[in-house]
Amino acid sequence: MPLRNEYIQLISTDNIHNISEVLRKLSQPVRITSAGPANAPCDVYVPPLLPEQLGDRAFCREIGIRYPYLGGSMAKGISSVAMAEELGRAGMLGFFGAAGLPFAAVEAAVDKLAGAGFPCGFNLIHSPHEPDLEAALAELYIRKNVCLVEASAFLALTLPLVRYRTHGIHRTADGTIIAPNRIIAKVSREELAEKFFSPPPEKLLRQLLNDGAITTEQAELAAQIPMAQEVTAEADSGGHTDNRPAIALFPTILSLAGRMEQKFGYGVKLRVGLAGGIATPTAAAAAFAMGAAYIMTGSVNQACIESGTSDAVRRMLAETRQADVTMAPAADMFEMGVTVQVLKRGTMFPMRAAKLYDMYRSHDGLEGIPGPERDKLEKTLFLAPLTDIWRDTRTFFLERDPRQVERAERDPKHLMALVFRWYLGQAAHWAKDGAATRTMDYQVWCGPAMGAFNEWAAGSFLAVPEQRRVATVARNLLFGAALLTRANMLRYQDIKLPDDFRIEPLEDIHIKEYLA
Repeated sequence: MPLRNEYIQLISTDNIHNISEVLRKLSQPVRITSAGPANAPCDVYVPPLLPEQLGDRAFCREIGIRYPYLGGSMAKGISSVAMAEELGRAGMLGFFGAAGLPFAAVEAAVDKLAGAGFPCGFNLIHSPHEPDLEAALAELYIRKNVCLVEASAFLALTLPLVRYRTHGIHRTADGTIIAPNRIIAKVSREELAEKFFSPPPEKLLRQLLNDGAITTEQAELAAQIPMAQEVTAEADSGGHTDNRPAIALFPTILSLAGRMEQKFGYGVKLRVGLAGGIATPTAAAAAFAMGAAYIMTGSVNQACIESGTSDAVRRMLAETRQADVTMAPAADMFEMGVTVQVLKRGTMFPMRAAKLYDMYRSHDGLEGIPGPERDKLEKTLFLAPLTDIWRDTRTFFLERDPRQVERAERDPKHLMALVFRWYLGQAAHWAKDGAATRTMDYQVWCGPAMGAFNEWAAGSFLAVPEQRRVATVARNLLFGAALLTRANMLRYQDIKLPDDFRIEPLEDIHIKEYLA
């Protein structure tokens, strides 16, 4: 959208009662002069600032989006096809939440979004206990020409991830190295960001070369590119998180990006986006002010009508406050003691999951659990004899990964872990499906951003879950971030804003009017 050149001129700094309305016209500059003729010297000036000017414009052009706004991948299809479509049509980018879904469901989502006419991406999550599934997803994305993935929960770089990144790498006639497959890595530790900002490990490139997956020339080219040109610094968020404060994490990883770019002399710019805690215009504006190339949202999207969760969960999220979240054992990395951030208000899942992990650490197998404790588990958590749960779990893994069954039949402690993971895995399904009889066992991944959004949206049309559309929420965060940035420009020039100045949610039609 072209910026308008005319000024909105306010003659006197003592007469700016309408400044709130003036600032909302983002495409028009604001000039405040001392009382006098129209050609008086400009005392205060605020340039136009549209939402698409926030963040890194080159990143948006390369990805093919208008706005520096990404919807992160929430597992089990909570970041749904519908969500990716809605964000894509709005000029943003949505990632489909492939983690935890059957392979066929992911393939169906890929086929549905293929040729959609707008950019979208898919999640590739680290699966330390199911490496074959991770490899199968990487091969699916290669076979289906999925050129953008969000890599999450990786503790180290893996062969499938490097295979995906290096597939089809080549050099053009002018010498430019082209890697068709792009990775946006989501990390919360600088040592992991360093791995993604580095070229693929030589050891894994040699393995791919030996397997015939790449040529010698491709291996040489791969050693000259970063694994990920973009890294999302994931601060305190829902799901897998280290609960890192954004204001400390982001500058550290941004500084690292500069050093790594200089170290390796890449022909591309390394960029850093920010996720975690972003659910208000103020948070979005702060992210861009720190230098974020883009922002990524998660928890707030789960409360939107396009998310692949239940209405019951959306209602719970709409009532969430910032203190209503806690950490609980993760199903996919249960034995490692890894935790995820979940909702605690209205559910007993966090407490019950923690109890299971304590039992796992204290006993060598199900048979070692005292009778009264076992009875309590069967009556309150599993609602069935543990032998029945193992029967169903065994059947599941015989189809998905028979090696898990073989190991469990040799190792009682691993069998116990699989049974306990049944509860953690089902708890997410009960929430997603809205199982009425299992409300107290809902596992809802959620960060404190949800409470911040609810506080900001209170009393507005966005307070109602049924009114929360993912693109409407996104437009409000971007519009509000641009407006707040302009307001701060006035503050920096010693202009006091009216006491009633605030950024409130606007319906799409009103945002469009201000941008016209």
